[in-house]
Amino acid sequence: MENLPDRPHPHAHLRASDIDRDQVVDVLREALMSGRLTQEEHAERLEQTLEAKTLGELEPITRDLVVPGQPTPAAQPAAAASTSLVPIEEPADPEQSFDTMVAIFGGGERNGRWRVKRRTNAFAVFGGHDLDMTNAVFEGREVTIWAFAVFGGIDITVPEGVTVRNEGVGIFGGFGARGSDNPDPNAPVVVVKGLALFGGVGGQSSAKRHGKKKSKGHGHLGH
Repeated sequence: MENLPDRPHPHAHLRASDIDRDQVVDVLREALMSGRLTQEEHAERLEQTLEAKTLGELEPITRDLVVPGQPTPAAQPAAAASTSLVPIEEPADPEQSFDTMVAIFGGGERNGRWRVKRRTNAFAVFGGHDLDMTNAVFEGREVTIWAFAVFGGIDITVPEGVTVRNEGVGIFGGFGARGSDNPDPNAPVVVVKGLALFGGVGGQSSAKRHGKKKSKGHGHLGH
């Protein structure tokens, strides 16, 4: 991709990938921060981006925002067999490893034995999300959480050994989740991207979260 996502019309019918959508999200974030989009316009276009299935649906979203020379995200490396204690199960169709959570004036949570998709979008507007991955199964060695907290909060808990990489922005808010103090090179990496606007995106390892609540016999990661 060159100028994101300015694709020739003949390819408009092709399915959009996560990288295609990520590039559009990056442009929208820059447009919001530079004042080219209002908060309402940003939210509307972001929803259109995440629902887009084809390149033709993505193209008009940034038609008036495209910046020449927009960098292209690096391709993900091929997955190798995992020896991590944290369960990693590659999906049959990586393109379908995608999840979206929305909390508006309310809350949402994920805990127990759930599947962490390669990409999860979490929106909290005057609300909150609690993503507890302590006992979760990861669908990739690297998963990405796009977290958008507007007057709300998103909390992320990762298993012991998991590394967290923060690549988000806080504007009149906080953005910074923490991983394990003892990272396992074979464990998954959780990349947290997005925006905290008058809100917060944070988190910790399972030991720091659950260890404080259980004085004895926390058994590995819970019940």
